[in-house]
Amino acid sequence: MTRHSPHAPARATSANAAARLERLPYSPYHRTIFLIIAVAFFFDSVDLGTMTFVLGSIKTEFGLSSATAGLVASASFFGMVLGAALAGLLSDRFGRRPVFQWSMVLWGAASYLCSTAHSVDALILWRVLLGVGMGMEFPVAQTLLSEFVPAAKRGRLVALMDGFWPLGFIAAGVASYFVLPHFGWRTVFALLAIPALFVLIVRRIVPESPRWLEHRGRSAEADAVTTKIEAQVMRTLGVATLPAPARQTSPAGSALNRPHGAFREIWSAAYRRRTIMVWALWFFALLGFYGLTSWLGALMQQAGATVTKSVLYTVLISLGGIPGFLCAAWLVERIGRKPTCVASLVGAGAMAWVYGQTALHLQSAALLIGSGLAMQFFMFGMWAVLYTYTPELYGTGARATGSGFASAIGRVGSLIGPYAVGVVLPVFGQSGVFTLGALSFVVAALAVAVMGIETKGLSLEALAEDDADAPVRAYAARAGESG
Repeated sequence: MTRHSPHAPARATSANAAARLERLPYSPYHRTIFLIIAVAFFFDSVDLGTMTFVLGSIKTEFGLSSATAGLVASASFFGMVLGAALAGLLSDRFGRRPVFQWSMVLWGAASYLCSTAHSVDALILWRVLLGVGMGMEFPVAQTLLSEFVPAAKRGRLVALMDGFWPLGFIAAGVASYFVLPHFGWRTVFALLAIPALFVLIVRRIVPESPRWLEHRGRSAEADAVTTKIEAQVMRTLGVATLPAPARQTSPAGSALNRPHGAFREIWSAAYRRRTIMVWALWFFALLGFYGLTSWLGALMQQAGATVTKSVLYTVLISLGGIPGFLCAAWLVERIGRKPTCVASLVGAGAMAWVYGQTALHLQSAALLIGSGLAMQFFMFGMWAVLYTYTPELYGTGARATGSGFASAIGRVGSLIGPYAVGVVLPVFGQSGVFTLGALSFVVAALAVAVMGIETKGLSLEALAEDDADAPVRAYAARAGESG
């Protein structure tokens, strides 16, 4: 093609990878990338959710106290602190794709090793290693997907990706329901190592992020990957031309033009307020979430339910997460990230308190399941917003680092939560446990309400402006145009 049409694939030198990606119409190619990343996220979530269903059996087999059982539940979160922090730094340094792949290999191997543990010390060690792999994957998955998808679809798809987390949680419950009573918790862990082979599909199909390649000065590689993506989009849509990209350059404040690294950048004047907000959000939201969900099955057993019934009830309650994340995926594009986040956190806090006060006495299965469904609806809606909102707060040079450290701080909350429940339970009972969770969600909501910005409908490059108030002005201008 020698003649340049205004609708050609157009690799104009004035248009960078971001501009070329942003102008692409949503296509089956985007859906393929979404599904691959989301399925990998799903498999990781199955491993993470399994402890909710097997903790009671582990506690019984090893004769653990509540505090020690809480330590076992927290072990993977200690690893996730390390994994999330490392993943952000490594993926900003070496690329999103290789870190994403190696995280899957690591959690698959560690899941199998958990099945071989014949002492609580060995189990804790392998759960820490498993946590490193899981902690690496979660922030890189959200970063990778957000950098491939145009702004108009970004929020919804990242939120839907997170919806594979409740699906993974439910799958963990289903596997435990059928396997745990007959074969024990070790077999559950052994089976969960198999999905790590999915890394072969990731390696074959998912490319490196062109935004990252360009940011690292590898413009020729970025151009080649973007050209292949454009060709795939045209092929899957059955069109011969694409809209011309806008004339867009990298933000002047990108880390490529700065003398310091990505970690220092997230504490620069442009990002400091966002970093404080998102760290508080992740810490308190995950403290509340994992403090409660890691113990749901064990608390039901303590209240008198059998192992099988506690697993069944927990799976049924988890079904509330499906409409929860679907609703959040719609609301983040309809009313915005910030109000959806605050509403989901407040709702989670309110329903956690109600659940703790009324349901865990097991006097009414309908009350138990109904209030549990409502609690999970809001908690999984919260997760959808977390994964949508966080990578949008930083520029390309610091996006994975910002997301990784936010996730790492959240995993500190995850680490503290299950252990805190083990300490609180003997003193304040089950109602005290759920009050602790409710207060954690309320604190997270206050952090977003006071310090959060709105990111709906803005390109990642617009959100990376050095001027901390620029996204606010851009969002207001966009809202005025649409009004």
